Amino acid sequence: MLFYTKRQPFQPVICTNTLVFSAIFISLIIMFTNVFAIQTPFIRISLSFLPIVMCSILLGPLLGGIVAAIADVLGCMFFSPGLFFPGFTLSSFVSGMIYGYFLHNKKITLQRISLASVIVLLLVDLSLNTLWLSILYQKAGNLFLFGRVLKSLVLLPIQIGTIYAVSKPLLRYKLVRQQ
Repeated sequence: MLFYTKRQPFQPVICTNTLVFSAIFISLIIMFTNVFAIQTPFIRISLSFLPIVMCSILLGPLLGGIVAAIADVLGCMFFSPGLFFPGFTLSSFVSGMIYGYFLHNKKITLQRISLASVIVLLLVDLSLNTLWLSILYQKAGNLFLFGRVLKSLVLLPIQIGTIYAVSKPLLRYKLVRQQ
């Protein structure tokens, strides 16, 4: 077991392994979000969810959320100076928390992955991020919502399948513990 030591509940393990894996996940999130992505002002298609999910599975909800938020801030600093909006950082944190809550130290099933992905889709992508875009661009959220819903409906099965396929090696090599 790579990340497990005796500790109090909700107390993250801060050790060398945790710091190194957090840094790796931060760099992967930044790369998948800003370099390997198709982006318009209102819609982004990327695999940035994947390192957030894997980090949340391995390190837990709190560290998964913190890593996602740090990656958002650093990504804004390096790739889009002057365009930082704290709402998107909050959205990243909430995404990491949701994935960690549903998948960390629990049996990873297609149903759990689907439930976590749908909640992130509804709560974060369609609600919070649309709100942030409407605040940022001072336009009605309904203008953004149709394209975002369409993108989400197309990409949701791909996202669920990708998370399921990538999480299986973690289980096979016993990097995560299942209940």
